[in-house]
Amino acid sequence: MKYDLIVIGGGPAGYAAAIRAGQLGKTTACVEMDRAGGTCLNWGCIPTKSLIRNAEIYRLLQHHAGDFGLGVSGLTYDWGKVVGRSRGVSDKLAGGIEFLFKKNKVDYVRGKGSLLGNGKVEVTDANGAVSVLEGENILIATGCTSRPMPGLPFDGERVISSKEAMVLARQPEEIIIIGAGAIGVEFAYFFNAFGTKVTIVEMLPQILPVEDEEVSKALEKSFAKQGIRVLTETKTVGSQVTASGVEITVEGRTNETLRAPVCLVAIGVQPVLPGGREIKKTERGYLKVDDRYQTSLPKVFAAGDITGPPWLAHTATFEAVQAVEGIFNPSYKPRKVEVFPGCTYCQPQVASVGLTEKAAKEKGLKYKVGRFPFQASGKALSVGEPDGFVKLLFNEEHGEIIGAHIIGSEATEMIAELGLAITLEATYEDLEATIHAHPTLSEAVHEATSNAFGHAIHI
Repeated sequence: MKYDLIVIGGGPAGYAAAIRAGQLGKTTACVEMDRAGGTCLNWGCIPTKSLIRNAEIYRLLQHHAGDFGLGVSGLTYDWGKVVGRSRGVSDKLAGGIEFLFKKNKVDYVRGKGSLLGNGKVEVTDANGAVSVLEGENILIATGCTSRPMPGLPFDGERVISSKEAMVLARQPEEIIIIGAGAIGVEFAYFFNAFGTKVTIVEMLPQILPVEDEEVSKALEKSFAKQGIRVLTETKTVGSQVTASGVEITVEGRTNETLRAPVCLVAIGVQPVLPGGREIKKTERGYLKVDDRYQTSLPKVFAAGDITGPPWLAHTATFEAVQAVEGIFNPSYKPRKVEVFPGCTYCQPQVASVGLTEKAAKEKGLKYKVGRFPFQASGKALSVGEPDGFVKLLFNEEHGEIIGAHIIGSEATEMIAELGLAITLEATYEDLEATIHAHPTLSEAVHEATSNAFGHAIHI
């Protein structure tokens, strides 16, 4: 048969594209060489959040049980079960995606897809068997993989990527993490919570470099209190793999050689390109697409991480659905990613949407800043999570919200309200007029809004 759409890649972009096409009544096949759900579900977003939840509970009981009047003695953990729980969660959700494929009549094809041209996709399965699918349209959603560090290639044991980090058979006594983006920071929190000695090396001036500077500084202070060593403005200038682990020579705020059994390299990602036909790429190797997500090849589209940053599951899904709508509806104008949340799931959590203060200044905007600390929040104190704050930016000219930054408990859940507010160009009057339930953490949004204009009641 000739499909209406063949999707290469089964991650957040790929499976969403396939399911949406199925919902539109189109004959669809999704080719995936690993398992439905892609990196996010199987080796990224989902299993790491499961690991972090284990770490949160263990750290809470170990360090704060007494705060709640609880006495805990003989507290232990089973590393194998910690890791096993995360794999179980991923397996369950991957099975859910496979069910949705069946529900929406999507053919799920296991194997590696390559472009042959003229609407044909060659699929090579795990046993080396080759088959060819034919489709009217093709959407590439092959995503990205961890980028190795020059001179320090991954070996899966002493030099690892995030994939190996979440399934280590034995907990390392010490770990060096190169890169302090979301992945590096989350693993730093996870390993430290279970007692691993953690050192983070980041060449830029702050951890979580894309976040607001004030938030990043607050997280760095929190990490220091938790016992995580953070080396910002520090470059890796030499590396060596030894029989006992790794040696990393750094220069910057400190000049020394770090040693540990394991080094996690979390310096970014690189595109996973499909084989076959050549497609026009950006300077950094990602696929170029036009306003309708079409590549340089006719009727071949691309969406998600393979087209470049922001490399987030939720933006990938958004792009994929937009691309599919445009493929099958010529009058539909696909939207591109503009306002989107960024989330980091360590404790305290970090979430943001819109402009940072630095970006607002670079744009020459006149703005007001409102802040509200969680230590002044009744709900935060009640649940024992007083660290952090909400920081909001409002354009002075019209009073609309242009940026939101949260560090604290449940920050990643709270950010959705502010994303909607920016999308709707809500003003501070709109936010102040929205009654927030008491007691909730989200009251801090209302108070931060009021604080920006001198109306705050509780600070």
